[in-house]
Amino acid sequence: MDALALLRLQIEWGADEALADAPIDRLAAPPPDAVPPRVRALPMARPAPGAVAGPPVVARAREIADAARTRDELRAALEAFDGCPLKATATNLVFADGDPDSGLMLVGEGPGAEEDRAGLPFVGPSGQFLDRMLASIGLDRGKYLITNVIPWRPPGNRNPTDNEVLICLPFLLRHIALVRPRRLVLLGAMAARSVTGSSDGIRRMRGRWLQVAIPGLDAPIPALPTLHPAYLLRTPGAKRDAWADLLLLRRSLDDDAAGRDVKDAR
Repeated sequence: MDALALLRLQIEWGADEALADAPIDRLAAPPPDAVPPRVRALPMARPAPGAVAGPPVVARAREIADAARTRDELRAALEAFDGCPLKATATNLVFADGDPDSGLMLVGEGPGAEEDRAGLPFVGPSGQFLDRMLASIGLDRGKYLITNVIPWRPPGNRNPTDNEVLICLPFLLRHIALVRPRRLVLLGAMAARSVTGSSDGIRRMRGRWLQVAIPGLDAPIPALPTLHPAYLLRTPGAKRDAWADLLLLRRSLDDDAAGRDVKDAR
């Protein structure tokens, strides 16, 4: 996107005034004595599998997912898995798209009609808007990994049930553990609640990094809940909040890059 297109997008999102007296170089390395931003720790509090779904199918999903040692094995396991009724009505498995080695993983909710036909996440109107969102802070979606909590389209684009989420969740958590991203972006309330285990609404959760424990990983991963692109298309007034979240993501990625550069220089 050229500078004028970016300016128009920022004005459309409500970024129509300066918040500092002078421009801030977001690409500059932080000073050596800079204090890292505080990250709120959030304990893992996902509901017990047997609380909503019957234990056998959830336990089987977890066993199958945990047995995967690579992303290819995980995808093959999902293609062979018959425990989720959504598979019977979907056209394609929607597994993931992008670069698994990028360090950034974006997690959406579930595929729509366009995603179901293409077998790729975020290719419909909300995906095109997500592309614009990322481009507004200088990111190319092809360079990051994008997936969903639910890998099969619910009929009629309805919301997935609690059972369906619990059945599919072990595969997502295993995907995260295999990729080992440095950052997660959780797009929408369902993705945020599923991954963090919190029951808070997305408006309460967004705007700050949360530390999320993932089974199979030794340390928690910083996760940024934010508003889903489909919600922003329906609710333009919420774009200001989404813009603030994007700036938070951009600063965090820049800080990570600066820290790696300093480490490499040593």
